Amino acid sequence: MPVQTRPLARPARRRQWLAAATVACTFTGAALVAPGAAVAGDHGHGHGKPRPDVVQQTLDRLVDEHGVPGALATVTDRKGRERHLVAGVGDLATGAPVPVDGQVRIGSDSKTFLAAVVLQLVGEGVVDLDAPVETYLPGVVHGEGVDGTVVTVRDLLQHTSGIGDYTSGPPFVVDGAPSLLALKDWYVEPYELVDLGLARPATPHGTFAYSNTNYVLAGLVVQRVTQRPLGEVVTERIIEPLGLAGTYVPGRGEQAIRGAHPDGHHAEPAGSGLFEHTDIDPSSAWAAGDIVSTPSDVTAFFRALLGGKVLQPAELAEMTTTIPMGMGLPADWRYGLGLMSMDLSCGGQVWGHGGTIPGYQVEGGVSQDGRRGVTVATTTMHGMLGDAGAAVSTEVIGLVDTVLCS
Repeated sequence: MPVQTRPLARPARRRQWLAAATVACTFTGAALVAPGAAVAGDHGHGHGKPRPDVVQQTLDRLVDEHGVPGALATVTDRKGRERHLVAGVGDLATGAPVPVDGQVRIGSDSKTFLAAVVLQLVGEGVVDLDAPVETYLPGVVHGEGVDGTVVTVRDLLQHTSGIGDYTSGPPFVVDGAPSLLALKDWYVEPYELVDLGLARPATPHGTFAYSNTNYVLAGLVVQRVTQRPLGEVVTERIIEPLGLAGTYVPGRGEQAIRGAHPDGHHAEPAGSGLFEHTDIDPSSAWAAGDIVSTPSDVTAFFRALLGGKVLQPAELAEMTTTIPMGMGLPADWRYGLGLMSMDLSCGGQVWGHGGTIPGYQVEGGVSQDGRRGVTVATTTMHGMLGDAGAAVSTEVIGLVDTVLCS
């Protein structure tokens, strides 16, 4: 159940965006620590006093001031050294601690995994970025204002297809409000999601308009050309070669998270009391947002991607060729092919994506050379926290800029 993912941003600009739009395997490193404790990298200085850790301080504020049940983060420095930090509790009922580098649902960060697969297939000559979707999915993309002979694979990956977002109407939105609780155990086939998206109002072709339907279609393209299930393709091409041991694509009907994980939480309506919401059927996210991962694996994936270890130079150049996201956002908020970027306050750019799904939100980014990175996961979607949600997003995105500029 992916909702529109907001881009990486500096705090002041983040407030502008939040005011402008409302959107809604083996586990490694399973040691547990007390809530609010840093796992590694806390070095003292001067007279034995500990040096404040800006990451830990931010996680603590998310819990203590903004109502997030649990938060976990991984920071990777220029030398590849990792720190894992947590705050809050992993289980509100028992008070159990957040598992260090625990597994979480990563929502629309899954889109970048899929885009990388598509671009690998482009490099192998199996897929043409500028071929019409009709070439690979004959007769599938058609409707008022939508023409599969005009929409290209590139359009899908860059959200310029004009195809409506299936999450913007029933059953995901009812009477103008998110209606996600009822979908907790709903199994749905990808083509049904496509039909929901095609039933939504189209936007002008060639104009950026974030739509989860685009990535369901991209997933179907991958299945058609490889003649294998999408989860298998993503696993064999991305997850296994990069050694992402805490990452997996859920199987058909699989609702529980496999490894050590903090509970996810949800509120409906937004701003009401949080309740546990961990086990869900992620089929309504599918290619647009169903992957389970850990903060360290997410960081490792984006570092490998920007570092040139996933794609050949020509395909990475395609992926990082961006367009303005528009929608009243600052000009430096840009979208490539399954990858977002914006300017850092210290110069250069931060690259990533971010994702939300009922129960969890993941945000972060890596430096342009892929050497540094930070990923923060929280155990609720920020928008479900009501007025506190904007403050949570501001804290996290400000942290990304601070870490990458330090």
